[in-house]
Amino acid sequence: MVASILVVGSSNTDMVVKTSILPGPGQTVLGGEFFMNAGGKGANQAVAAARLNGSVTFVTKTGNDIFGAQAIEQFKKAGIDCRYILTDPSAASGVALITVDAKGENCIAVAPGANAWLSAEEVSLASEAILRAEVILVQLEIPLETVEKLVALGAASGKRVILNPAPACALPNELLKQVTIITPNEHEAELLTGIPVRDIDTAKEAAKALAGKGIETVIITMGKQGALLWEQGAGRVVPAPVVSAVDTTAAGDVFNGALAVALAEGQPMGDAVLFANHAAALSVTKLGAQASAPTRRETEVFMKR
Repeated sequence: MVASILVVGSSNTDMVVKTSILPGPGQTVLGGEFFMNAGGKGANQAVAAARLNGSVTFVTKTGNDIFGAQAIEQFKKAGIDCRYILTDPSAASGVALITVDAKGENCIAVAPGANAWLSAEEVSLASEAILRAEVILVQLEIPLETVEKLVALGAASGKRVILNPAPACALPNELLKQVTIITPNEHEAELLTGIPVRDIDTAKEAAKALAGKGIETVIITMGKQGALLWEQGAGRVVPAPVVSAVDTTAAGDVFNGALAVALAEGQPMGDAVLFANHAAALSVTKLGAQASAPTRRETEVFMKR
């Protein structure tokens, strides 16, 4: 079946410097390489889902500038439905400054620009896309009230809503109990629950606490350790393949886009998480955010290995 997915979130241009180490406070690291790539959590997830054969509609807001125009052109090339993308003539498009070290670890600073002005009322204009979607996917690089409105509309329509709670911030219980699936990493799970996530056992504690807020399924992504899947009162680890990481920048975004595709296709939850783990693992073997998202064929071949 065609996986119909609605992604609502940010679109940024990523300016990346690859260095030997991440600079500390007040430190300058010389000898880096510079890349400029399309990014933003919402856009990354939309492109990842589209490359994996999802039928994706994307809601975002860009500035009336070259970065915004280039982003929309890339979305169209990826086969994404862009009819609900808005342009703000008074704001710049979002920009992220990213440093990546030799181990593939990164640090990121974001100037959200037009993303910060995507309103709840504007999301409501996409009601047709909400009704059409098998899965709705949203993150936190847009205003929280906009996320709350989207989640409420999705829940009222009986849709499966995935919340990727990144960047990490405190979230109201009223929002959480309307979410079907939440996909924090270790840091985000700790912020949401107060439980330090250091290993599988503490991940289970945090997942149980999140489920206690009314969330049906909790998936804590744990990098090389795989993902902790908690549903129906029990947790299990879904393993991730071992790869040599080059750049981890968009691994979580690729995971979420892949998860949305697999679930929209009707795959069982465990299979969907395994598929997402493999897509995310492939993405860290390449530089860039959207540029690192694998195709469906690449992912399926990788899984067979």
